[in-house]
Amino acid sequence: MSHDGVGPRAVKRSVAFLTASALAVPALAGCGSDDPAGKPLAAGDVARADRARIADGGTLRWAVDTVPDTLNTFQSDADATTSRIAQAVLPSMYRTDSRGRPVRNPDYLESAEVVETEPKQVVLYRLNQQAVWSDGREIGAADFAAQWRALSGKDTAYWTARNAGYDRIEKIERGKGDLEVKVTFSRPYADWRSLFTPLYPKEVMGTPDSFNDGARKKLKVTAGPFRVKKVDGKKDEVTLTRNARWWGDPAKLSTIVLRAVPRDKRISALSAGTVDLAEIDPAAARRITVAALPQSASSPLMGPGARRSVADALRSWAIANGSDEEAADEEISARQKLRRKAAKYARQQKALAGFEVRKSLEPAYTQLALNGAEGPLADERVRRAVARALDRRDIAEAVLKPLGLPAEPLGSHLALSGQAAYADNSGALGRQDTEEARALLADAGWVPGGPVKKKDDEAKDEAEKAAGPEGEEDDGSGQDSDGDSGDESEGGDDGTYIVGEDDDAADADADEADADDDGGDEGDSGDSGDDDKAPQDSGTGSRPLHRGSAPGAYAPKGTAAPARAEAAPVAKDGKALTLRFVLPSGPGSDTLRTVADRISRMLERIGIRTEISKVDDESYFKDHIASGAYDLALYSWPATAFPATDARPVYAKPVPAADGSLNVEQNYTRVGTDQVDQLFDQAVTTLDDSERRDLLRKADARIWAAAGSIPLYQRPQLTAARKDLANAGAFGFRTPVYEDMGFLKKAAQGPTGTPGRN
Repeated sequence: MSHDGVGPRAVKRSVAFLTASALAVPALAGCGSDDPAGKPLAAGDVARADRARIADGGTLRWAVDTVPDTLNTFQSDADATTSRIAQAVLPSMYRTDSRGRPVRNPDYLESAEVVETEPKQVVLYRLNQQAVWSDGREIGAADFAAQWRALSGKDTAYWTARNAGYDRIEKIERGKGDLEVKVTFSRPYADWRSLFTPLYPKEVMGTPDSFNDGARKKLKVTAGPFRVKKVDGKKDEVTLTRNARWWGDPAKLSTIVLRAVPRDKRISALSAGTVDLAEIDPAAARRITVAALPQSASSPLMGPGARRSVADALRSWAIANGSDEEAADEEISARQKLRRKAAKYARQQKALAGFEVRKSLEPAYTQLALNGAEGPLADERVRRAVARALDRRDIAEAVLKPLGLPAEPLGSHLALSGQAAYADNSGALGRQDTEEARALLADAGWVPGGPVKKKDDEAKDEAEKAAGPEGEEDDGSGQDSDGDSGDESEGGDDGTYIVGEDDDAADADADEADADDDGGDEGDSGDSGDDDKAPQDSGTGSRPLHRGSAPGAYAPKGTAAPARAEAAPVAKDGKALTLRFVLPSGPGSDTLRTVADRISRMLERIGIRTEISKVDDESYFKDHIASGAYDLALYSWPATAFPATDARPVYAKPVPAADGSLNVEQNYTRVGTDQVDQLFDQAVTTLDDSERRDLLRKADARIWAAAGSIPLYQRPQLTAARKDLANAGAFGFRTPVYEDMGFLKKAAQGPTGTPGRN
């Protein structure tokens, strides 16, 4: 996982129990005639073209985030580039289709089916008779068995990151012939299709040494349309070339170069012609879109002669109008720098005109994570209040609508629209409701406008506790020891709560919030216009009220909350409810910061304040999310075709480890329930597809009710691609077909196409 997504398959709560009302899950839509899974919200965008229209040969230069530390996808430091390489060079028994569902890969597998269920589940694989490794050896049972032994978890000498599914296999045997593999399971396993994708040769999986070290920087034996030619750490690139022993449709490209390019450097790489394909952020997408528009006659790009003439004219004018020659030269120098920047920008825009933006929705979603291990969010009522305060549609529209993508809030933790397990189960938590959110906070003891102790009061309390019976006692006179009355009306501080006093920056945020509010709180239309008598509403109900700004803006302890107290921060036991909101600070995090700002304003409306901390990308996950050093955080999970297996560790109830620590697996919100665990356990052993879907949807509804994580939206997928590049781009759910990628023949290009590369 990453803040913006490493998958559950790529990685290896104090606990809050649900109330009876929270478990009153509504009837699932699956009982009706309509399929609640629906359709994908957006199709892939890869400039699909028939193979006959694609030229033979050429090199595709593809920008990636990193050159991987390992080529073994089953190791803990494998990353997205590791998986991309594996897709191109190794066998996969199943791929995902355009709806995110597993489909048999005929290049390797003629058939696979469950042939026995009693006394044990048995799956029989029939392999493609042409399937061979690059050294000429047939792919067979020995490779399946070696991978099972390496990943079963029985031999700790193998440094494996995961063994889900492989630990359920009892034995692997050769079938009637060399092309049959018979897999017997010790326990029923519904997600058996997830296994042996990718499949490594026995030369990699056969021994701990070869597994741990042999496949980190090279793969001597492969079996895909491409093979690994070189991993070059100095150039930060991986080169793949055609596999001469590939039996399927021959690869159109002769070479694929996966080049590590930082996200904020990709526009420069595209315009310089060093990259042909790259995932980009919204700002880069806008530049490429603008580059395709007709160029203005007033382009800043000028010839050298024109630039010199303008500079001379500016200098002469400055001197004639009273500036000394040195000042004039400084002015001209600044203008020249600006002009050079404009010229560079124009050159880049001209080069970017040869690209287009291909867009879809990524098979991943962004969520708001609520850490339920400690603090206010350990109370389920507070978590539910946070969730009920969120307008998820508003958040989705803010991210996706400007990109021209479907802006639907996500209704499931376990699947995306179009996938078999999808159903909108958000009703188990309830729709956005500010009043209900406030009621939940009140039930948990968080009172709007409640008294908040100042730091000096807290220190005084601690001192009094330390003093014990020898300390001063109340003599019943109503006066302090110095004889003053307790209300400190002469300017002292009696620990009263001043509404909004703890947010000096709220005035600046309020104007921005006005533009986002759909109409403000009820009663705003009746404002008298007298600023001295009524607090101004920022649209979030959180404009600070300073002394003298309104009657009741500050009140003694124990008095009723002032008017419009629902707009005030809530407090309990002398402390305001403030949550630590942790965000990454690196390039490409602008969208998350926009989302966080909106969430903060929504929470202000129910009296919850947030303290946003921006941390380095490198430490964001390890030092904050995984360690639990946050209250609120935004990060993404990828979708999976096998949620019964892959999603369980993400939502499983944490359990104490032998050393006294809490084993959270991948449940970084630390919120879990026994009911959810039981439903996952049932689903993973249920071979009937319909029954398994119902169990997963019930589990999802209970995850919603626990309010440990709130899915917000499916992530946008924006890819810059050369206009003549076919069958590559924003893939959506579908696994890329590497052998079909290539550059269009000149005769196959449209009038705006650029020449193909041969």
